Amino acid sequence: MKLKPLGRTDLLVTEICLGTMTWGSQNSQAEGHAQIDMALDAGVNFMDTAELYAVPGSPQTSGRTEEIIGNWLEQSGRRDKWIIASKIGGGGSKFLRDGRRADGPSIRIAFEQSLRRLKTDYLDLYQIHWASRGSYSFDGSWTYAPHKQETADVLANIEDMLGTLGDLIKEGKLRHAGVSNETTWGIAQWLRIAETRGLPRLVSVQNEYNLLRRHFDLDLAELSHHEKVGLLAYSPLAGGLLTGKYNDGNVPKGSRADYQKAFWRLNEHSEAAVKQYQALAARHGLDPAQMAIAFALTRPFMTSVIIGATSTAQLSNALGAVDLTLSPELLAEIDAIHRRYPRTI
Repeated sequence: MKLKPLGRTDLLVTEICLGTMTWGSQNSQAEGHAQIDMALDAGVNFMDTAELYAVPGSPQTSGRTEEIIGNWLEQSGRRDKWIIASKIGGGGSKFLRDGRRADGPSIRIAFEQSLRRLKTDYLDLYQIHWASRGSYSFDGSWTYAPHKQETADVLANIEDMLGTLGDLIKEGKLRHAGVSNETTWGIAQWLRIAETRGLPRLVSVQNEYNLLRRHFDLDLAELSHHEKVGLLAYSPLAGGLLTGKYNDGNVPKGSRADYQKAFWRLNEHSEAAVKQYQALAARHGLDPAQMAIAFALTRPFMTSVIIGATSTAQLSNALGAVDLTLSPELLAEIDAIHRRYPRTI
């Protein structure tokens, strides 16, 4: 398992990160613990969670995932084997601090609660789950309206959050700060304010990246290259869409679409692209899920690809992607499909 530096730090994380968001809702504690053991045996040292998990977030399920991880850490006594990242939710989750956006005081509250659930006295990485001003992630790009943002308020909010993150680092409770579902301009402001105010520098951004959604290839990739803010890519399989299991109207029992009774990624445009990538994988004798993950691993801005699974069989298959080398010819064919289907979800 390859190791990569987290930003400009000397902290090395594996190129695969264990995603955990279904534990406590779609997955039991025993299943979550089995995934932790399997990933650790495969050499993974990086695990990502959030106060919102398990998903879909609700007053009944949120926080359960961190509790499951905390129970494993307590029972195993192996906290030192994991680099653990968590996140604070923001506005939009009405059951988290009455929908209050992420700010300095709410970070303090959420962070301390996460430490208690995780049964640890420090976190390696703490991330802002969504920009307080809104986000174009998921299907938000169709309605994203940055012209409605108040610049002074956005910048004051970032500085406020950085101040608390800096305090947590000084207290020895936190090692590094990151963001999620952020834009190029947003990350640039985090970096600028940190430099001018002597506050913590971002080490990573966690955004969606997969064969169907490649926003990061453009200005975010440029910022990542020059500023060393690497991508932690979530949904490398587009929520399972790239496996082809939803083709032709299928909704497999136990799948995310079945469990959540909705799946916004699936439409006539995305299905057409998925079938092209499936056919490509078949021509090269590859598993389509492994091909999709292996593609993400080739990207020069990639720090770690977050693998979420609802079974150890799925996790085992995903982990196999690290041994897959995609030929230049196959990568060229991927780019050709992407040109025909540049944005499908």
